[in-house]
Amino acid sequence: MKLEFGYGSDVQTVEVPAKNLLAVLESNPVAHEHRGEEAVRYALAHPIGAPLLRQRVKKGQKIAIVTSDISRPLPSYEVLPAVLDELYAGGVMARDITVVLALGSHRKHTEEEIKQLVGERCYGEVKCVDSDVDDCVHLGTTTAGTPVDITRTVAEADVRVCLGNIEFHYFAGYSGGAKAIMPGCSTPAAIQQNHRMMVSPDACAGKLEGNPVRADIEEAGAICGIDYIVNVVLDEHKKIVYAVAGDVTQAHRVGCAYLDEMYRKKLPQQADIVLVSQGGAPKDANLYQVQKALDNARHAVRDGGTMILIGACPEGLGSKKFEEWLTTAPSAHSMVERIARQFELGGHKAAAIGMVLDRAQIDLVSEMDEDFVRSIFLTPRPSAQAAFDAAMEKYGAEATVIAMPYGGATLPYID
Repeated sequence: MKLEFGYGSDVQTVEVPAKNLLAVLESNPVAHEHRGEEAVRYALAHPIGAPLLRQRVKKGQKIAIVTSDISRPLPSYEVLPAVLDELYAGGVMARDITVVLALGSHRKHTEEEIKQLVGERCYGEVKCVDSDVDDCVHLGTTTAGTPVDITRTVAEADVRVCLGNIEFHYFAGYSGGAKAIMPGCSTPAAIQQNHRMMVSPDACAGKLEGNPVRADIEEAGAICGIDYIVNVVLDEHKKIVYAVAGDVTQAHRVGCAYLDEMYRKKLPQQADIVLVSQGGAPKDANLYQVQKALDNARHAVRDGGTMILIGACPEGLGSKKFEEWLTTAPSAHSMVERIARQFELGGHKAAAIGMVLDRAQIDLVSEMDEDFVRSIFLTPRPSAQAAFDAAMEKYGAEATVIAMPYGGATLPYID
């Protein structure tokens, strides 16, 4: 059977014997009733676990709307108009609303970027600012010892409305919900304390109950107080196909269930060989981006198996900190040990690769120099077919195979 995997602007093809192929993972067919801004307005008219947003607010209150920064795929410009209309319907004045772009550990935006993110209407009607790690209010400490230090505009608001998109997150379980507050509006010290728990076996994609990172995030959100959320689910083209609004936990869980319906893929067993790509450009511009597909695919490979990661990576690694961790580590596992005591953005993805290497080999098909690839603990291969042939030779004619052409979107699991 001939399989194709996006590779930059081209494809890599692999011939896999049908008898060896356990599954080809693509998104499940789901009939979406609402899309785009219509989906958001429908969600606001049918809130989960809460009254209408307009019934939760009143004239004179200071409102903070927390939304995603430029590193996230949330189309805030499609979500914010409906939220503003709800707030106005509740008597809130435009002068009392501030949209806060949650930076977490990321850089500040330019004014042009802020306008692009929130849209012309929102930018012209209400105040729009970045979160500020240098002006935070200490609200308490979680059970895990995470300081709840929240940017002042959000901490001192009368009502906090958190926006977000729900997708699988490789150690928080899912994005969305209280993540707008922690890490979105938190300090580096708080983020490090929370994210150091990513090494726990229970801190993984698709897991909510018992996930220490998610539990800490939601405890921080409860300490701060989140009055309402509006979260969306996106398709492979980053278009809104579903939305939820209402209670920070109840609405979020409904959104997570919808994401599962679209992208969770049940497997009969883990495979000896997993072929995975991000789907080509622009998602495989660098290894930092391609790592997301790798982390989803790790659930499909057996201990001692081989993952064939297919990504052009014309930009190389894609992050200075990521590069520093990978190129200075004495061993792959040392990065896992380091992240537990010293969380650093960029380093966390290097540690995630180290966690995969603890149990499986990673063959990389890319444009990067072969010696360099070896230096960062991966096995370079000239093509996906060559990588597959080498893996088949290693595991034998009866080797089992799983293919993930859109690895960043699909999450495999064993029942």
